[in-house]
Amino acid sequence: MAQQVDLFIPDNVCAPEAQARTSHLAIGAHQDDLEFMAFHGISTCYEQASAWFSGITCTDGAGSARAGAFADTTDAEMQQIRLQEQRRAAELGQYSFMAQLGFSSAQVKDPATRGDLVDQLERYLLMTQPDVLYTHNPADKHACHVAVFHAVIEALLRVPPYSRPKKVYGCEVWRDLDWLSPEDKVALDVSGHPELAKKLNACFESQIAGGKDYGQAVLGRRRANATFYDAFTVDTVDQLWFAMDLTPLIEEDAPTVKEFVDAKLERFKQSVISNLDL
Repeated sequence: MAQQVDLFIPDNVCAPEAQARTSHLAIGAHQDDLEFMAFHGISTCYEQASAWFSGITCTDGAGSARAGAFADTTDAEMQQIRLQEQRRAAELGQYSFMAQLGFSSAQVKDPATRGDLVDQLERYLLMTQPDVLYTHNPADKHACHVAVFHAVIEALLRVPPYSRPKKVYGCEVWRDLDWLSPEDKVALDVSGHPELAKKLNACFESQIAGGKDYGQAVLGRRRANATFYDAFTVDTVDQLWFAMDLTPLIEEDAPTVKEFVDAKLERFKQSVISNLDL
C-alpha cells in the first residue's frame, strides 16, 4: 500500500476546488520530473486566472542518487527532503495542487502491485478532468517512468470517454525524443517564463548537489531541441521540449502500446534507411 498522500494546495482553497479548476495535469514518477518534462503546462498556466496546472508525483524519492552534502542522508530523510523540494516548486509555479502519492519505486514497477497506483490515478482523473495531460512516454529508458506511463494509460481507460483529456502528451526525460519522425513528434514551446524555469529547476538541491545537475541539463536540452529541430528554417523560439501524442491510446479502437511504439520505430528506421540511398 502507498504511504499517506501529501496534498499541497499553495493558495489554500479547498481540495475539491483545486482539483476541479485544473486544466493542465502532469503525472510523473519522481520529484522534479514534472518541472522538467511538463514545463509547457506550468508556463501556460502561470499567472493565469482561467488555466491551472496541477501535479501528481507517484513515488517517494527514497532511491535517488546522493553525494556531497547528501551522501549520508538516509532514505527516510531523503523522502522528506524531496517532498519539501516538490512543495516549494509547486508554490513557486503557482500550481493548483500538488499530490505526492508516496509509492515505492518497487511497487510502481511491479505489475502485481501497481493496481493501488492505478486506482488513485483514476480518482484524480475523475476529480480533475483536465483538458491536457502530461506524463512519461513509453520509449523512456527509465523503468519507473515507463511503469508510470502504463499506470496512467490504464487509469485513463477506466475514465468515461467524455471525461478524458483532449490531449495526452508522453514527454521526454531519460532518453530524448529527437529521433521521432516529424509526423510523430510534438514540439512543445517552453520558451516562456525563463526565470521561472531556472527557479523551479533550482528547487531540487538534493539532486543537483547530490551529483546530478539536472537543471542545467534540462535547459541545455531545451535549447538544443529548438536549434536542431529544423535545418532549413530560422528559429522562431529558443526552447522546445519534445513529446509523443499519446491521445490515440485512449481513443476507440486504440492500438496496443507495443503496436503504437513499433509504428514510430519503424518510421524512424525507414527514414534512416532511405537516406542511405541518396
